[in-house]
Amino acid sequence: MSNASFPFLRLVVMAKAPLPGYAKTRLIPALGEQGAASLAEKLLQQTLQEAVMAELGPVELHVAPDCDHPFWQAFALPDGVTFYNQSQGNLGQRLWRAANTHHHIASQGLFLLGTDCPGLTAERLREAAVALTSADAVIHPAKDGGYTLLGLKQVHFRLFEDISWSTEVVARQTLERLQECGMSCRRLEILNDIDEPDDLQFLPRDCAPSQVED
Repeated sequence: MSNASFPFLRLVVMAKAPLPGYAKTRLIPALGEQGAASLAEKLLQQTLQEAVMAELGPVELHVAPDCDHPFWQAFALPDGVTFYNQSQGNLGQRLWRAANTHHHIASQGLFLLGTDCPGLTAERLREAAVALTSADAVIHPAKDGGYTLLGLKQVHFRLFEDISWSTEVVARQTLERLQECGMSCRRLEILNDIDEPDDLQFLPRDCAPSQVED
């Protein structure tokens, strides 16, 4: 399928710097601080690679800490990816502001995604883009009750308001907000985030942890 078959989208990736003790802290009991950080960096690199390979539009990496942090200064940003600082506030406020930074006009919508889901491949991103052509929104729910991808043709603050972030009801509450906003939504395949030690079984071999501590 040619690129012309897909809508032109902004891909907004939200990421923490993969630093020991800062990223993937729930995996520290299984991997140790350095092991968890190393896995976080692999997932970050894979997410950016798949986002670029999808060829849907500009890829924006919204980071914390900000772009001046030594890690980001040394990070080899893939071609086609641009750095932006995350704003302050809770996750909903940060997502809202990232979604509303109109760096690229004339896009036909946007995808919001994190770096926790190795199953969010370029192929799935393209499939989600096609689904978005026949709905106002698309969502890839996560097995833990969150979501791995939210695609939107329109952005409303209500979609990110009063959400119980980092709980098992995030996807359900988001679907309720979409309904409140009168937006149709296509629910796509449930995917696995890598957040807890039990999730490590869902890692592809090329993302296997490089360090494990008992």
